Amino acid sequence: EGIKPELLLSNVISPERYISTDILADKLINQDPSYLLIDVRDEESYTKYTLPNAINIPLAKLLDEDSEMYLNQDEYDVILFSNDNFYADQAWILCNRLDYANLHVLKGGVNEWFNTIINPSKPTEEMPAEQFKLYSFRKAASMYFGVAYPEQFKAADLPKKKVVKKVITAKKQTKAPAEGGC
Repeated sequence: EGIKPELLLSNVISPERYISTDILADKLINQDPSYLLIDVRDEESYTKYTLPNAINIPLAKLLDEDSEMYLNQDEYDVILFSNDNFYADQAWILCNRLDYANLHVLKGGVNEWFNTIINPSKPTEEMPAEQFKLYSFRKAASMYFGVAYPEQFKAADLPKKKVVKKVITAKKQTKAPAEGGC
């Protein structure tokens, strides 16, 4: 059943199945409805952290009848991900073997998502301008997904310390009488 082994092998070696974290972040920020995110990690890992709006289908339950409606899609691009590529690649091969269409793997998985989108590294001065543009996009994307940076907050936005003024009462001095005249 499914596709022929030769076609499966040609699909496996094709890098077109991968989607980068930058492209996915752009799709999520622009609320592109054509993507369906499938987290193939175990339920415990999914509960600790996952990508926004992802559905959890652990690799062990991938071939269950209930999972087919999410994976065998004509309308959506299905993006499979795990901590890295390992389990997502296995899920992709299984689904591809069943001749499911529109399947992709998040390159580097959640680990790459964290390193590029959530915690992007600042480029050095000798790097090309494209790296600075990419860093700017990644930093903005990380803020969209809830990361706060110290430079976001201006001094006026921070709560001010209340300065308690100490009141010192001074005794009123009486005027000395004027002394003799000319």
